[in-house]
Amino acid sequence: MAEHNPAIHLERFSESHVEGVTALYNDPAVTRQVLQMPFQSAEIWRQRLMPENERMVKLVALHQGAVIGHLGLEAFSRIRRSHAGSVGMAVAVAWQGKGVGSKLLAAALDIADNWMNLHRVELSVYADNEAAIGLYRKFGFETEGLFRDYAVRDGQWVDTLSMARLRRV
Repeated sequence: MAEHNPAIHLERFSESHVEGVTALYNDPAVTRQVLQMPFQSAEIWRQRLMPENERMVKLVALHQGAVIGHLGLEAFSRIRRSHAGSVGMAVAVAWQGKGVGSKLLAAALDIADNWMNLHRVELSVYADNEAAIGLYRKFGFETEGLFRDYAVRDGQWVDTLSMARLRRV
């Protein structure tokens, strides 16, 4: 397990984080592990992340004021899926393996369990992203399926795993 780093703190995403989140997702090494397009503008990220919605939690991890991670948790709005939500995240390359993802995911799952009353949290991850898969497994996510040729990355079709964590009470 990664060390706890007190110099890393979490905040709810706000306007002051737009430039940092844009830079995070525009890092080519990060872009290749998420479904975002490269060279996104700050305005795109502002539109994507700024609308207030009680069913969405958007967190940033900060180190000395700089954005080093981002996580979004969204509870589904359809009534028959209201017990479930999805999570997506990214961590700056220099901070991977240093507890940032764990800190973000722990906070999101605490909110999912204790404030949103979600029974199921879902995500998808590239099947070759072993570090991320290991992180998700550490938090109780299990593989539910394989999506073959799910997305294009570096000009090649890549598979993703569907993973979910069910809260047992």
